[in-house]
Amino acid sequence: MSVQVKRIMKRMFMWAGLAFFALAAVMLYWQLSKFSLSDIWASLSNIPMHNLVLACVATFGSYIALSCYDYLALRYVGRMVSWWRWLLAGMVGFAVSNNAGHAMISGGSIRYRLYTRWRIKASEIVKMITFSGFTYLMGCVSTVTVSYFLVPKDAFGGDVIAGYGIDLLMLFCAGFLLLYFGAAFFYRKTIKIKGLRFKVPTPGTALRQSLIGMTDSVFAGLALYALLSSFVEIPFITFIGIFVMAQVVGVFSPVPGGIGVFETIFMLAMSNFGNPSAIFAALIAYRIIYFLIPLVGIGGMFVLYEHNLRQRVKGWVSEAKARAARVSTRIHNVHIPRPHLPTFKRRGVRRGRK
Repeated sequence: MSVQVKRIMKRMFMWAGLAFFALAAVMLYWQLSKFSLSDIWASLSNIPMHNLVLACVATFGSYIALSCYDYLALRYVGRMVSWWRWLLAGMVGFAVSNNAGHAMISGGSIRYRLYTRWRIKASEIVKMITFSGFTYLMGCVSTVTVSYFLVPKDAFGGDVIAGYGIDLLMLFCAGFLLLYFGAAFFYRKTIKIKGLRFKVPTPGTALRQSLIGMTDSVFAGLALYALLSSFVEIPFITFIGIFVMAQVVGVFSPVPGGIGVFETIFMLAMSNFGNPSAIFAALIAYRIIYFLIPLVGIGGMFVLYEHNLRQRVKGWVSEAKARAARVSTRIHNVHIPRPHLPTFKRRGVRRGRK
């Protein structure tokens, strides 16, 4: 691959982050455009203020847990940056990928744009993105495995197909956990994929991946539970099981942000616990608090960071030009005296007469 092609690809990846940020905003607008402002306001006005505050706090905790994916990934590749940097990269990356979908591409583009500026190699960024993907997967399969034993068997209305689907999902998650931890304990070799060598995580790292992933799922579920508890009476243990199963199906669907998929499965499971219109109202509020507000708030931080960095670069360039001009002026004004060379009198050769 030529240097010019690499340069073009690097620019494409860097600008793709901003493109996916715009895509996430468009997807949220498309989803919320189905409802009028009066409908959204009526849904939010029925939720007590302390429930809204609790949902916002839980959302913040969820994004902090998501940012820890980047911290673990940095430790995995043997690199480290300032805490505010991996926190910013994690929050912005997941704020975009949660809305735009395709986390490996959308969130990965944001991370590539940021980490390359912080002197992290492209190959290391690829490893970090892959590791973060496995961290999220570990959190999902661990939570689903635990939730399988918490959700009542008739949670989905006794539907036979839904029951078989949950059983298959449980078997897949349990099998993945056994395979992953088995490799962590007994397979200590590196895996080579397209020229990149991936180390198999240690058992301690695998356990941290599971715990951080489960913490993220619990905080995300708590955000929706705080909004739903004013309409529906349901134990949190039962709720979190239903929430995680609906979330996993929504995340792995090709629809950006799991829009429609998550809501359909969740409302199907919650139909026996309360009024569907009230549940849907809570879901609208959840979409706003967990998806829209972080995208606007954290995205705003990202835009300010980009603007501040651009201003600093302009300042550095202006200062460099000024220094170069001063040095050029000094060189031009320096008077270099000519060296004094001794003069020699030319002596003629006298020819004798014959």
